[in-house]
Amino acid sequence: MNGRRHNEPVSLLRRAKKNPAETTVTLIGKPGCHLCEDARAVILKVTGDLGAAFEEKDILQDPALYEQYAEQIPVTLVDGRQHDFWRVDEARLRKALGA
Repeated sequence: MNGRRHNEPVSLLRRAKKNPAETTVTLIGKPGCHLCEDARAVILKVTGDLGAAFEEKDILQDPALYEQYAEQIPVTLVDGRQHDFWRVDEARLRKALGA
């Protein structure tokens, strides 16, 4: 045994800094959703500050997204992986983007 823990490579990868400019934040919501508007404001602030890409998807235009997320909107994805739902925590999003 070499003294390394089994999960060491994974933990080192998790600590690696991301380049926010290579990251996409996706907001999944729908028109008229006040929580979506709040989430959009936070996401636009963070992505603007850090240079990350932002995209928005309307669950009413995509049956698969509606099926998956209708009860959770707004949903925030970072590079396609679910990050938050209902509310976006600015500090948590910044951390996820490597800030």
